[in-house]
Amino acid sequence: MARTVDFYFDFGSPNAYLAFTQLPLITKKYNTELIFHPILLGGIFKATGNQPPGLISEKRLYMARDIRRFAEKYGVEFNHNPYFPINTLSLMRGAVSYQKNGDFEKYTKVIFQSMWVDKKDTGNSEVLENVFKENGLDYPSFLERILDGETKKKLISNTSAAVERGVFGAPTMFVDGEMFFGQDRIDFIKGIVSS
Repeated sequence: MARTVDFYFDFGSPNAYLAFTQLPLITKKYNTELIFHPILLGGIFKATGNQPPGLISEKRLYMARDIRRFAEKYGVEFNHNPYFPINTLSLMRGAVSYQKNGDFEKYTKVIFQSMWVDKKDTGNSEVLENVFKENGLDYPSFLERILDGETKKKLISNTSAAVERGVFGAPTMFVDGEMFFGQDRIDFIKGIVSS
C-alpha cells in the first residue's frame, strides 16, 4: 500500500508556501500520495489557544531570516508580503471549492505565487480579481463558490478535524500517523517516504 502525506495548510502562512514548493516534488519522486487539507489558520489558533509567531517581535525577526534561509536552500523565490497578515477566509474557501470541483492545482499555485512571490494584496478584491484574470481563472465563479453553504461548512469541518487530530499551526503534515509541524521538518518526511 502506497504511503500518504497529509498536508494541512493556509495560504497566509509563508512556511506553508515553502512546504508547498517541496512536498509535491518529494511525494512524486517517491510514489507517495499527497493529500491537501485546506484549513483556516485563525480558526486553529482560536481553538488551540495558539497565536501567530509574528506577534512576538524577536520571533518575527528570526522567522523572517529563517524563511529566507530555507527559500535559498530549496532554490525557490520568496518575497515578504508587505500586506501580511492577510485575511485568507475567502482564499481558503476557494481552496475547498476548487478541491471539490475545479483546477485545484492551478488555483493553489496561483494564490501561493501571488502572496509569497509577487507580493500581492490578495485580501483586496480588486487585486484578487486582477490575479484571477492574469492567470485565466474565473473570478465571478470564485465569488459564487466562496458563498456556497457547503463550501463554508467544509472549511469549518476541515479546521475542526485538524484540531481534533492535534494540529495547532500550519503547515502541519502527517506520515504514517506521525505529525510533523513546520516546513523545516520536510527532511524527516523525505526520510520516511524514501525508505
